[in-house]
Amino acid sequence: MTLRQTKMFLPTLREVPSEAEIISHQLMARSGMIRQLVSGVYTYMPLGHRVLRKVQQIVREEMDRAGAQEISMPAIQPAELWQETERWDAYGPELMRLKDRHHRDFVLGPTHEEVVTSLVRDNINTYKKLPINLYQIQTKFRDEVRPRFGVIRAREFIMKDAYSFDTTREGLDQSYEDMYNAYKRIFTRVGLNFRPVEADAGAIGGKGTHEFMALSDIGEDTIAYCDSCDYAANLEKAEVVFKAVETNQTEEKSLEKVSTPGVKTIEQLVGFFGKGADSFIKAVAFHVDGQLVIALVRGDHEINDIKLKNMFDANVVTMASDEELIAHGLTSGFIGPINVSDKVQVVADIAVQNMVDVICGANEADYHFANVKPGRDFQIARTGDLRNIQEGDECPRCGGEILFARGIEVGHVFKLGIRYSEKMGAKFLDENGKEKPMIMGCYGIGISRAVAASVEQNHDENGIIWPWTIAPFHIHLIPVNVKNDEQRMLAEELYEKLQNAGFEVLLDDRPERAGVKFKDADLIGIPLRVVVGGKAAEKQVECKVRKTGEAQDLHVDAVLNYLNEKSAELIAECQ
Repeated sequence: MTLRQTKMFLPTLREVPSEAEIISHQLMARSGMIRQLVSGVYTYMPLGHRVLRKVQQIVREEMDRAGAQEISMPAIQPAELWQETERWDAYGPELMRLKDRHHRDFVLGPTHEEVVTSLVRDNINTYKKLPINLYQIQTKFRDEVRPRFGVIRAREFIMKDAYSFDTTREGLDQSYEDMYNAYKRIFTRVGLNFRPVEADAGAIGGKGTHEFMALSDIGEDTIAYCDSCDYAANLEKAEVVFKAVETNQTEEKSLEKVSTPGVKTIEQLVGFFGKGADSFIKAVAFHVDGQLVIALVRGDHEINDIKLKNMFDANVVTMASDEELIAHGLTSGFIGPINVSDKVQVVADIAVQNMVDVICGANEADYHFANVKPGRDFQIARTGDLRNIQEGDECPRCGGEILFARGIEVGHVFKLGIRYSEKMGAKFLDENGKEKPMIMGCYGIGISRAVAASVEQNHDENGIIWPWTIAPFHIHLIPVNVKNDEQRMLAEELYEKLQNAGFEVLLDDRPERAGVKFKDADLIGIPLRVVVGGKAAEKQVECKVRKTGEAQDLHVDAVLNYLNEKSAELIAECQ
């Protein structure tokens, strides 16, 4: 590929594309890295492709170092494999389905647990060939309901996915630790400010998982972390420490039905009764694998539907519709746990069971019950941690204070166990000739998402500021006036010298004004810049660091030493 800008396909934009909501999407489009084909589907231009290759190379090096082996699996997968694991229906509408000319069902792979399990079960049957870890870097497909934020939430994206197969749980623990440590090295080398957090496995399944979150204000995920220890978890997963609150109430009040016309929300109830939000029970109706469940939390808390799903070990949890509520004798806006049908199961966050003299819906329009006492006025089938953690809550590990941050998920590691191997018959014979299911792990990195996360973390008002390790080029060499023979000749001399020294150099040989060149250079964000200008006759050039703005005039003979020194500093930032 040519490294001269006159020959490079690099269409920069002065205006921000209308669909670009966040800075990474704006800058990746404006700098000529990507172009949208349709919503959530992008072409990577030469500049963007170079960055992707840099990230992929780092991933390959660290995966190989950890003992994983690279393969390439088909993107198109037969429905039969997904039906074996029961994910054909459970995965939901994000699964892109299609039929071939013979009307057979296929999917465009969003992930490859089924395919890799099928591959290994058909080719390995003895403990002697285990453990093994296989990975690939491939385009994936998910029919996102709302593609947004450029390549951060796209329908087509590039991912590294790896799968480990072990004979014991201890072996899985070691494979998991190897991948966990490899991921820390990868994201450090990519130059991201990241944090591993405990997370929920979601549609992948399994027990034991961490997300690697690139910290960013535009992140779609909330991270709960401790101000005193290393505990960090996704909001879906963060554990809540329950502490019973002592009450001074000595006299038990009788249940009372109160008219509350048009009063539905917690905010409205607080105003109507003149009590704090913690004096109310919030009830929400869900379908949990087909059964109607009323989940209860305190009025100042929010229900966590992932924790509800895990309480039942369910496949699908959805909100109940108004029609379903009516069919079970419930009224939207006034749902409560008292006098409900035997067909409705009532579960509660652990904080609810010790509440006294509280208020809840009466399952009748415009009415609530007051002086409610759980256990006396209604029964709870199950209790557990069902709410979102809040800032200021106690850390479940050390007792410190919980704080919040936002993050972009760039990696995820899972302990799958035997979820897939058991269903698909991926078994091996142990030392005693006994047949056992393989014990699996799964490990993903969003390659294209990591690129966007880097832009979110590394930019200023003028454009991108690439970390050295994933920059499309190391040095941007800019002769101010290519029609000037002295500038052009010195630039060509430096171009050859710097390339021979091992630097990747982009030469801006365009017959553009200096202002245009400098604006494009800031936008593209190459780490080091060498400007050949009015002092070319004296063999003097300007060297500039994109990140700090530090600039220095140097004789051409001193340039290489200066660039070696600065590049070493920039490399050290990613170690």
